[in-house]
Amino acid sequence: MLMHSALPDGLTYQPDFISEEMAHALVAALDGSPWDETLKRRIQHFGYRYDYRARAVTGDAYLGSLPDWLHDVVARLELAQHFLQPPDQVIANEYDPGQGISAHVDCVPCFGDDIASLSLLSPCEMIFRHPVTGDKRMLMLEPRSLLKMDGPARYEWTHEIPARLADIVDGERRLRGRRISLTFRNVVRTTGEGRD
Repeated sequence: MLMHSALPDGLTYQPDFISEEMAHALVAALDGSPWDETLKRRIQHFGYRYDYRARAVTGDAYLGSLPDWLHDVVARLELAQHFLQPPDQVIANEYDPGQGISAHVDCVPCFGDDIASLSLLSPCEMIFRHPVTGDKRMLMLEPRSLLKMDGPARYEWTHEIPARLADIVDGERRLRGRRISLTFRNVVRTTGEGRD
């Protein structure tokens, strides 16, 4: 697990978090499930649906337990102590070459302190910005790597993926291919709010 001094505080990056075999199995499971095409990029929700318009996890958002094919990844996250409680919400984002996601902080009232994102298929660059200081950091997300955000990285820095066809790595242009990310979170529920 890498905690590089150039990265924002609270951000850890772990290459090769899962095996090639597990990565292939995850992609196959996702492609065997229906993709939601209502956004510019295709998505799938598990556990709870996030309402992008309301920027909230609404009372009727519960979709059921996470599917069995995610259990091995959740177990690895728990074993590595990335979560105090097992994550109960996962979103899969698919990015075609040229697609990205704008700068944001994951919904603070909706999700807990820990955010973990697993990269599959193509590598891409993620940019972190500190809105107060103007500081900017870049990180290449390689296939099968895990990015974990908590503390300042979770709450004080935005993260984004520039919408472009290629990234420059060590002076070389690397074309992007299809990329999928699986983001693991815990939904913050108010007292008395149930799952049914």
